[in-house]
Amino acid sequence: MLSFIVEPSLALHGELRVPGDKSISHRAVMLGALAEGVTEAQGFLEGEDCLATLNAFRAMGVPIQGPAAGRVTIQGAGLRGLKAPGKPLYLGNSGTTMRLLAGLLAGQRFDTVLTGDESLNRRPMRRITEPLAAMGARIETTAAGTAPLHIQGGQPLKGIDYRLPVASAQVKSGILLAGLYARGRTCVTEPVPTRDHTERMLAGFGWPVPRSGNRVCLESGARLRGCAIDVPADISSAAFFLVGASIARDAELLLRHVGVNPTRTGIITILRAMGARIELFNERLAGGEPVADLRVCSARLRGVRVAETLAPLAIDEFPALFIAAACAEGETVVTGAAELRVKESDRIQVMADGLRRLGVAAQPTPDGMMIRGGSLTGGTIDSHGDHRVAMAFAMAGFRAEGAIRIRDCANVDTSFPGFVELSRKAGLTIRHDKE
Repeated sequence: MLSFIVEPSLALHGELRVPGDKSISHRAVMLGALAEGVTEAQGFLEGEDCLATLNAFRAMGVPIQGPAAGRVTIQGAGLRGLKAPGKPLYLGNSGTTMRLLAGLLAGQRFDTVLTGDESLNRRPMRRITEPLAAMGARIETTAAGTAPLHIQGGQPLKGIDYRLPVASAQVKSGILLAGLYARGRTCVTEPVPTRDHTERMLAGFGWPVPRSGNRVCLESGARLRGCAIDVPADISSAAFFLVGASIARDAELLLRHVGVNPTRTGIITILRAMGARIELFNERLAGGEPVADLRVCSARLRGVRVAETLAPLAIDEFPALFIAAACAEGETVVTGAAELRVKESDRIQVMADGLRRLGVAAQPTPDGMMIRGGSLTGGTIDSHGDHRVAMAFAMAGFRAEGAIRIRDCANVDTSFPGFVELSRKAGLTIRHDKE
């Protein structure tokens, strides 16, 4: 059992570049593998989740060089060039990989089995297998609707016009990837906008993806062409330092080359509403994705009621935002975030339990939480193997009155390799401990 020990810390200073965007890194490998020609990606996240995607395509015969210092070179196999893997594809803890691959592999000629670790194999998969079945896919799950997923190849797919019952970029992307192999037109309509990396990258690879409001469509019959991809720093990883610098008593931090796709910047909008001092500058495009440098300084935060429309734009950042709320004056209320209950852990309950252990009044609700800010004590937190929970509570060290032990932290490497070292560089007193 790997734990983090975090001692009370005061200052957060310097200039950091957090690892590459996980969502974009996954998609770069997937579309690069299906493209004709060579795709070169720099800034690739060398975390366990993205390596699981990379290794899955290697197992299906795609030549991939790297990663080396964040650079990956993919020799595209073409839309119909994947080969049957010799065994089930093990995807570790990566829900993104499983849901997107379910769509991509539904149109292949060969059978595939997708499986993962204990946590991934508990996560709901009917939300993707049901719309894929409507397209003609044949995918077997467990009786509970979870992995392993047994995908039967050779099924003729047809395009559908699907309205998502719950906002989910993963489900939207899985359907669109199946649409590459489907006869006719495939459309997805979202209740509210979610991250649009798949749509942007498909267009960058040369596949037309017309969009209108919350509706996105594609027609089969086009081709993907290899290209160069510059993966920006992941705003979900930057979020921990945005919160840390906002709550620290003495902080001025510069975060370089961060992806600021408007479908991902809910964390900035919410923190600014709480009074955070966050400045974006040097805004530019990198590989079709908007990026910027972010400067964040200490601030006096206040509790807010988070608009439900913002929840999908900050869904992965809520563990960090809950820490900000615990340090704010007054009450913060979050609703519309039921998706947090089916992540790597039940993030609503796990975060509420941890905050209470630090002396914070936190009341979980079915789709969010009510938090009354106050002082934080030290204590022992169980992250339940959830990387974002572990990193969020590490930032609490900037306001806690005593040491915090965060248990079960090995999965931090799935999304943020080098988190402890980078946090130390910026001023957090943190170390590993093996129990």
